[in-house]
Amino acid sequence: MNARTWSRCFLGIENTLTRTAVGLATAGLGFAALCGLYQVVARFVLQRSAEWSEPLIQVTLIWMAYLGIAGALRSGTLISVDWLLSLSKGRMRRVVQGVILACVLALLGFIAWYGVALAMRVRFQTIAGLGISTSWAYAALPVGAIVSMLSTIAHAIAPRADIDHQTQNT
Repeated sequence: MNARTWSRCFLGIENTLTRTAVGLATAGLGFAALCGLYQVVARFVLQRSAEWSEPLIQVTLIWMAYLGIAGALRSGTLISVDWLLSLSKGRMRRVVQGVILACVLALLGFIAWYGVALAMRVRFQTIAGLGISTSWAYAALPVGAIVSMLSTIAHAIAPRADIDHQTQNT
């Protein structure tokens, strides 16, 4: 296989993973909103508190945030301080982009590594109201970080042209 074939294969896999992550994050936001609505109705209309709804909303929002960041990284639409990037041209610009890529991947690697360690450390604790292991909440860190790493590499290989970049400072 040549480099073009590998690149196309990687971008196809990444596209599927990122779209799935963004879809799950979007569904998570809707689910959290419905749980919040149920919590309000249960407490103030039915006069019965739903002790499971608040921790479920928290876990859902954690997963939503860590999965959703992959979409922002893939499209290159995260808020950035790109003063140095705007000053650089040609080869120096590619060097600055490489340093930025390395820093983002290092941060995501750190999140993934310590996310696994944290999830393993709390695996015997349970979330009050849900009765599930706390590891399920913390597992969002490594899962989201790994998907985000793939999205970041894909953005470096082939930045999307179909994204509205009016919010970028480039």
